[in-house]
Formats: sequence, C-alpha cells, structure tokens
Amino acid sequence: MPDGLQAYCRQCSAEYYRQRQEAKGKKVREKVAVPPGHKRCPQCGNVKPHSEWERNKSSSDGWASYCRGCRAERNRASYFKRKYGLTEAERDELIAAQHGVCCICLSAPPEHVDHCHETGRVRGVLCFSCNAALGQFKDRPDAIRRAAAYVEGIAWKPTLVAPGVYQLPS
Repeated sequence: MPDGLQAYCRQCSAEYYRQRQEAKGKKVREKVAVPPGHKRCPQCGNVKPHSEWERNKSSSDGWASYCRGCRAERNRASYFKRKYGLTEAERDELIAAQHGVCCICLSAPPEHVDHCHETGRVRGVLCFSCNAALGQFKDRPDAIRRAAAYVEGIAWKPTLVAPGVYQLPS
C-alpha cells in the first residue's frame, strides 16, 4: 500500500497463504511456540534445548536445521545412498538375507557394507574384522588363497628356479 502497510493483518495473510499452498497440494508447517533457548526439529517434531543442536554460523539463528540425532540419521542415509547406491532398508534386507551374520566368519553381526573397489558393486555386509581383512589383502583373491593355505598349515615356500624366477607350490 502507499502508506507502507499491508492490506491485511499478519494472521489473515498467513491463513490466506496456507489455503493457497494446500490448494496446490503442498503442506504448510504449523507454527509452534518454542521457549527461549530451544528449537523445534522439523524431522522428529520435538522441541529440544540448544545443547542438543550443532552450531551453524551460516544459518539465520546460528543453529543447525536438524537436532543431533536426526542429523546423524540423515547423514548416515545420505552416505549409504551416495557411496553404495543403497537405502538403509536395502542394507537391512542384505543383512536379513545373510541371516544377521557376517558372510565370512559366520559369527559376528554385519555392520560394514563391502563393495568391489574396481566396479563399485556391493557384495554384502561384513563385520568390522572381516571387512578390514579384505581391505588389507587389497581384494586380491590370490593373496587371500595363500593366506588361507598358510593358516591351514600348508607351507608356502617358493622354489628358486632361476635368478629372480620363483615357482609357487601348487
């Protein structure tokens, strides 16, 4: 308006905006009274004290958009999707298909997604120790076979055939 004031009060404008958004099929967040020193998380809907939030200098209020718990959950889901192309539900299906145990040791609970570093294809979900062991062997089947033979007591001693040429036992 020419006098610098709006034609409608704040509540009427907000109600009109809400009606227009709902007519478009969009959801409008309800305004919730929040005490000082607290913030409402849009994901879980809980009002929590600032001690349960991360600092964020770029946001208008100086706090992160989501509480610590919800933020960790969102980051975990985003990581699995970005790194492996899996949702958490798909990862849980893999674990259920393995009957809740590691594919290699068959005893520990699987926690780490294992994938081929060349193709990026997900192979399964392993326990920490087995996943670390595969990483130490750099996913080389020949090195893993030699290690298994060594552990089973089969001596792995190459025979010198010519200078610099060794023959491996069969």
